[in-house]
Amino acid sequence: MKKKLNYVDIVKETVILTVAVAIIAAAVYFFLVPSHTSVSSISGLGIVLSNFVPLQLSAITMILNVVLLIIGFFTCGREFGVKTVYTSVMLPLFLGLFEIIFPNFGSMTDSQELDVLCYVLVVSVGLSILFNRNASSGGLDIVAKIMNKYLHMELGKAMSLSGMCVALSAALVYDKKTVVLSILGTYFNGIVLDHFIFDHNIKRRVCIITKKEEELRQFIIHDLHSGATIYEAIGAYNMEKRHEIITIVDKGEYQKLMKYINQEDPKAFITVYNVSNMRYQPKK
Repeated sequence: MKKKLNYVDIVKETVILTVAVAIIAAAVYFFLVPSHTSVSSISGLGIVLSNFVPLQLSAITMILNVVLLIIGFFTCGREFGVKTVYTSVMLPLFLGLFEIIFPNFGSMTDSQELDVLCYVLVVSVGLSILFNRNASSGGLDIVAKIMNKYLHMELGKAMSLSGMCVALSAALVYDKKTVVLSILGTYFNGIVLDHFIFDHNIKRRVCIITKKEEELRQFIIHDLHSGATIYEAIGAYNMEKRHEIITIVDKGEYQKLMKYINQEDPKAFITVYNVSNMRYQPKK
């Protein structure tokens, strides 16, 4: 039974990775290529190199990916390496498929600026899915992952920094406007990517002082199936002793918690903090 479940998990993971790569390939082919910009991706560098090398974009992307893939496999671990091998192979395959189905595809928006904006929004969705599954689409994503692992840099910032070199390469081929769009697109791609990644993982630390302490404790444990910590608090005005209940919940649980408190004790005192990085340190 356990072996069967593992196969199911592998198939599910493969489907998720394939969908993410398809989203990235669509962003590159339908928005990045028509914009003629070089935005924070190895595909962007491939677009520039395609002006000098007599190869299809899919072939150039494959060659560049293989080089960086070997580096990523030895620096970021086996799981990351295996998944990235798969996505690195699938990305040029999807690009090649789009080249066959939609040859000589032009701009969907007839605007270079809108093409860059659409690319940033669409590709960030695909990249955030891959990074959250401990994978990447290859290329500069591997460079960003290495910087994230060894320099402890946020993935979005790492993508922006590594992508700037590629964005500046647009100066070799295109005009000043295209270069500026490439740099701006690279910068905003990092911001949007961080938003998608951290918004997916974010939780809320909710601190509550209420008259219905026991009822709230029971609700958190039995209805939200979450944990809580209770501290003794003393009011500065009248020195009255109360208990503060602290719990960490995701978005769905937060909405249920707020609805319950508003119904049971609308006068409860509540403070909320966003939490994006939690670590449990076991006792030695």
